[in-house]
Amino acid sequence: MPAAMVSGIATSKRYAMADGSKPIARVSDIADGTTKRVVTGGEAVLLCKCEGALYAIEDVCTHDGGELEQGTLEGCRIECPRHGAYFDVRSGEALTLPAVVPVRTFPVRIEGDDVYVDVH
Repeated sequence: MPAAMVSGIATSKRYAMADGSKPIARVSDIADGTTKRVVTGGEAVLLCKCEGALYAIEDVCTHDGGELEQGTLEGCRIECPRHGAYFDVRSGEALTLPAVVPVRTFPVRIEGDDVYVDVH
């Protein structure tokens, strides 16, 4: 199942899980076009929901380390709030300068309403 993308600003509620064996969020808590920041396996992950699918990317801009959680999700791309670089949340690809390196993506698994992300 593909990861889903969420547009918008992430909510302040965060989940902390040690590994991908426990759910880190609920699908019903993430509206289409929004994001949710979670920490799992020591990694800050941004869940993004776009076009009805959930995607998981590293919550850091590869240009200067800014948190993408503070950016804006537009369709399936997220804008870094610091310098305006865009990333495709489906692939992690850097779409615009000043970023040239893609962000890491993580596999997403959904079981019922539970969201699992494998950061290993």
